[in-house]
Amino acid sequence: MKVLYFAWVRERIGLASEEIEPPAGVVTVADLIAHLIGRGEGYAHAFENRTVIRAALDQVHVKPDAPLAGAREIAFFPPMTGG
Repeated sequence: MKVLYFAWVRERIGLASEEIEPPAGVVTVADLIAHLIGRGEGYAHAFENRTVIRAALDQVHVKPDAPLAGAREIAFFPPMTGG
């Protein structure tokens, strides 16, 4: 699965993207976030306030309980403002 990070999420992790294979028990977006937090300090800092992080599976915005099954790409980004 390709994981994309945007804005300050990218800055805190230090990567724009990466390819990962989620472990068997990781089945939702929330599970994946919890898994990523365990990968190190940068991830923990990026996801410290999970309620503000937005996610998109295959370019469709989803909620944290969305299943990962079948998704090829997930993107994480902070809330955006328009103008």
